Amino acid sequence: MFASLQKRGSDLNSLKFNLAKLRYRPNIILSILFLVVFSFLVIAPLLQIIYTSLTYQSNDLRLVRDATVGDFTLYHYFRVFTGRLSRALFYKPFVNSLVVGFGVTTMAMVLGTLLAWVIVRTDVPLKRFFGAVMVIPYMMPSWVIALAWLTIFQNGRVGGTPGMLTSMFGIIPPDWVSYGLFPIVICLGLHYYSYSFLLVSGALWTIDSQLEEAGAIAGLTKPAVLRKITFPIVIPALGSAFVLTFTRSMGTFGTPALLGLPVRFFTVPTQIFASISARNFGDGFVLALVLVVMAAVAIFINSKIIGSRKSFVTMKGKGFTSKPNRLGVWRYPIAGLILLFLLMAVALPVIILAWSTLMLLPGDYSLSNMTNHFWFGGSDFMIASGQEGIFRNPGIWGGVWNSVRLGISAAVINGFLGLLIGYTVVRTRGSKLSKSLEGMSFAPYVFPSIALGAIYLGMFAKPIGPIPALYGTFALLVLIVVVKNMPFSSRSGISAILQIDPSLEDAARIQGVPWFKGFRKVIFPLATSGFIAGMLLTFITAMRELSLLILLVTPKTRVLTTIIFAYQDQDQTQHANGVTLILLFIIVIANVLVSRFYGTKSVFGLSNT
Repeated sequence: MFASLQKRGSDLNSLKFNLAKLRYRPNIILSILFLVVFSFLVIAPLLQIIYTSLTYQSNDLRLVRDATVGDFTLYHYFRVFTGRLSRALFYKPFVNSLVVGFGVTTMAMVLGTLLAWVIVRTDVPLKRFFGAVMVIPYMMPSWVIALAWLTIFQNGRVGGTPGMLTSMFGIIPPDWVSYGLFPIVICLGLHYYSYSFLLVSGALWTIDSQLEEAGAIAGLTKPAVLRKITFPIVIPALGSAFVLTFTRSMGTFGTPALLGLPVRFFTVPTQIFASISARNFGDGFVLALVLVVMAAVAIFINSKIIGSRKSFVTMKGKGFTSKPNRLGVWRYPIAGLILLFLLMAVALPVIILAWSTLMLLPGDYSLSNMTNHFWFGGSDFMIASGQEGIFRNPGIWGGVWNSVRLGISAAVINGFLGLLIGYTVVRTRGSKLSKSLEGMSFAPYVFPSIALGAIYLGMFAKPIGPIPALYGTFALLVLIVVVKNMPFSSRSGISAILQIDPSLEDAARIQGVPWFKGFRKVIFPLATSGFIAGMLLTFITAMRELSLLILLVTPKTRVLTTIIFAYQDQDQTQHANGVTLILLFIIVIANVLVSRFYGTKSVFGLSNT
């Protein structure tokens, strides 16, 4: 008995000693805390969606005789994959999504890679200007170009007001030009090319020109140098660009909804929206799982390809040169083509949207039809169903307030969380806790936005223990934006903390400075760039987000993106386009202010670290 008591005392002393050690290892405590939180916010929603897809829901009672809510069933899987409605519910949307994904990815990667090579590796003029303007599509919502497309190419056969091409020139575009696959691929490709440009240009900057010159001396032609030297080096960037573009285009909602739903061209995200809007949660969640699996497979394949290839060292301690390829007589014509492209992809959509907001009657582009009613006018039931002008409309200003406070709230939270996660991952580098936390913080990226919105809708529609039902609250919008952007802010935090020598923190600890005070006084000031980067990325994403929030907003929590979608759905294009311009203005001003006060020329590249 004495030996037993002695052993218990020894165990108790050991436990006390380990707990005392944790006081000086806050990174361990933070790791455990973050893993618990992410398990609830990432793993639990995935389990919830699987559970919902495997049980009867209240809406199924009218379709299945003797069904009981909550009972186990494979009904939704059979209905989606093998039922008589499976072609409409799954196969057609899935094939459409695949075609859209590969089409957009091909177009975006070709455009982005070609532009990156010309700007980084040649002597084309206006390099600095081109490099700055190329990232503007990243700031714009992906469906801005879709709104401009409709303004130009919309025809009267499907519905709505004829577009500019019909009104001004009498040309009626065919349906496949106005709506469906073709315009969706074009509009998304012109948006997502910026991802390939950012990734590939970053890789090209690291290539020593001596490698290419050595190939030329060995007798290789310029195309052979590109194929055998330059291309293999940028394969990791191309792989990342493929995964980023493919998963985003497969999971995007706004552009396929605007350009596809009028002709019943469904993709998986728009079919999820249709199913959940009809309260067929089981069917919608099965489709959401399809998107999650597709994104996970794409990331896995990319990691295998990059992990199995040979690595190339392209940056050395000395002798690094970056000698541009000379374009000769093509120098200025190519610069002119780039300017034309930027005009078409960036400036023209904004100009068209602004012009359309000044037209009293849609489709009439004469000067006599110009008006400022949609900006400053009062309620007139003869115009826009009595909707007040944008600056006098309390509903729109409520959306502005909701969008701005959502962006700021999520940005501040993500900025601090990103730094803390970065600190925890770096300070426990190599341990299982570090690897688990890094993987868990990246996991939300696997969830396409519409799928994550569907998951959170089902999970927080009712109380979970002490947590009340969050559906319909502003807190739910902040929570899902924070979770969805955690991969970006955590990587910004990791990049910032990796640059800080641990000895600085050790010196503060030796002097008796508590950990929190040391973090605030030493770590945080040195990691401000990572904090600002995580904040800005989250703010921009929150402001332009539609897919993530479309299922979660209510009349009290509407944001600018959902207001734009509602106006467009009601064919009130002047209001939709005007609110879009306000949204763009807020995003650009935020970027300019951060760049002005923190000296950051561009933080967009950090989103890909």
